[in-house]
Amino acid sequence: MTTATMTSAQLIYFSSVSNNTHRFVEKLQLPDGETARLPLRTAEETLQATEPYVLVVPSYGADGGSGSVPKQVIKFLNVESNRRLLRGVIGAGNTNFQESYCIAGDIIAAKCGVPHLYRFELMGTEHDVSTVRQGLEEFWKQQSSLSAV
Repeated sequence: MTTATMTSAQLIYFSSVSNNTHRFVEKLQLPDGETARLPLRTAEETLQATEPYVLVVPSYGADGGSGSVPKQVIKFLNVESNRRLLRGVIGAGNTNFQESYCIAGDIIAAKCGVPHLYRFELMGTEHDVSTVRQGLEEFWKQQSSLSAV
């Protein structure tokens, strides 16, 4: 039996071989250990979150949602403790998919009862990067004040 890789990262993400989402996360310049990437292949052991986190997920497909959530993300979220620690979703997508733009984020947010915090296209712009960086900082401040109550 293999042991899942444990992570206390506050930002967990999936990026395909295109690396668009990975490049966006790199541009956030978060400290070491604050980000964790889900495995590229579903055959690999998924991560085990140990602390609350925000998930960054790209969307696939353009047919109204079917197949939009990457299988690697489904595998990760099928672990009950990972779902329980999810606090929000940031969606990545391509506006060419029109109504299905960032739909994976919408699907996960609805199913897990968390907010879809932000949407960005492909690798994101500098505006997206600064907005997400500042938004995450505020989000975690709010989360810590809520947990202190």
